[in-house]
Amino acid sequence: MKIKILPSLLAADMGHLADEAKKAEDCGADALHLDVMDPHFVPNIGMGPAIVAMAKKVVSIPLNVHLMLSRPDQFISNFIEAGADSILIHVEAECAIPDQLARIRDLGARAGITINPDTPAEMLFSVMDKVDEVLCMSVHPGYGGQSFIPEVLPKIKAIREFAVSRGFNDLDILVDGGIELMTAIQCAEHGANVLVSGTALYGSADMKADIQAMRDQAQEHLMPSSE
Repeated sequence: MKIKILPSLLAADMGHLADEAKKAEDCGADALHLDVMDPHFVPNIGMGPAIVAMAKKVVSIPLNVHLMLSRPDQFISNFIEAGADSILIHVEAECAIPDQLARIRDLGARAGITINPDTPAEMLFSVMDKVDEVLCMSVHPGYGGQSFIPEVLPKIKAIREFAVSRGFNDLDILVDGGIELMTAIQCAEHGANVLVSGTALYGSADMKADIQAMRDQAQEHLMPSSE
């Protein structure tokens, strides 16, 4: 299993989003992560389908779209039509989660489930057979620039071990929140193979070098059962 690095557009210069999306691709990102927020599920408002459509025009790497929405079921089709390659919804969302994961796949995108820092890992075990990826939030969703919550590390390991025990060896486990070089290594040691990084990469003086360093170091420390 290969480590993948996904810059988060939430941390980019909002006045130059097209250039910032292209920068991520030019610097070697494996995909681009886009956060969509409503003011009910989180205390903030994020990107809409138009931003996804813009990114689809300027980059060829996959678009990984995280719906931090109370009712993602009302918007899934809009974001897939806009160009999302992966759609992640929250296990805490107010909709029929298994049905919506199936719908995402039926519409041609990769289906993902997201879990907040305070939610037990066991909450998503019943839908693991319906997803292509799991996102563990390592900060409380809503704002960029927060510090990594180390208490999520055992949860990442528990999810990887459960996946392997059920034969889901190719499951992508993403971590988002406070990811820089050292926290990336810690997450890889606990079984994560996809690292979402906003502030550390978009605030970097050399995004290309930092993406490569993060990828190389995380790969070297990747949890053995994830290889």
